[in-house]
Amino acid sequence: MILNFSASLEKRSKLFVIAVGFALIGVTGILDFLTGYEFAFSLFYLIPISLVTWLTGRRAGVVASLVSALVWLISDVAARTSYSHPLIYAWNTLMEFFFFVIVALLLSTLKSALDHEKELASTDYLTGAVNSRVFYDSLQTEINRSQRYKNPFTIAYIDLDNFKTVNDEFGHTTGDQVLCFVVNQIQKHLRKTDVIARIGGDEFALLLPETSQESAQVVLSKLQHDTLAGMQQSNWPITLSIGVLTCIAPSEAKEVIRMVDDLMYSVKRGSKNGIKYATYTD
Repeated sequence: MILNFSASLEKRSKLFVIAVGFALIGVTGILDFLTGYEFAFSLFYLIPISLVTWLTGRRAGVVASLVSALVWLISDVAARTSYSHPLIYAWNTLMEFFFFVIVALLLSTLKSALDHEKELASTDYLTGAVNSRVFYDSLQTEINRSQRYKNPFTIAYIDLDNFKTVNDEFGHTTGDQVLCFVVNQIQKHLRKTDVIARIGGDEFALLLPETSQESAQVVLSKLQHDTLAGMQQSNWPITLSIGVLTCIAPSEAKEVIRMVDDLMYSVKRGSKNGIKYATYTD
């Protein structure tokens, strides 16, 4: 139940999550007061603290910890708990805050580590482009969307001509620089909704959602021109062989990939340094 509740909150804004978390802290404080001082209730404050920390971040988690400690103090005072010295209220509140904030910091650190591992599992370590698995998943999602709404999308395969020559003549360090340059250059021309993936040593794939062939031609021509200009400026003998396929409601990702791969290799087997376009409608 708690996991389902957390999953539903994850889809909402951070402000909404914080509001819900603080409301839960208030409810916990009321229950703490109603159960009386004889029942330890501190652990239950960790539920809203954990939700806020996990879904919004460390800073909000620390604030939630502070609010929880203050609410605990208010419920303790309202329950007319008596201590031998007034400073014990402050001491206990401070101890509660430290307990809450340590849990929040540990959860925040764990969340950051998991997010980092997730990012490493989905991206190419060298270039920062997504890997082939993420690309195929994104392609299938776009195919499903195209089947439903009949909107076109475009997929492009890019192969770097003469990349082996660069590795042989300049070394693999320079080859890595070329790969990173290509990805950075491509990203300058893409929207946030577009996807770039490294699918092989010197092969890249682009997914352009809701993009017609005409729109793709504008983007890819500019992309090719600017990338080649950078290659020439660095004296790298690299050109681009690009296959581009615009699809409307295709049925299978494998067929789409096969077709765009054939387009790219037809350029590669010919004069290279070119772009070949085609359309596919299931």
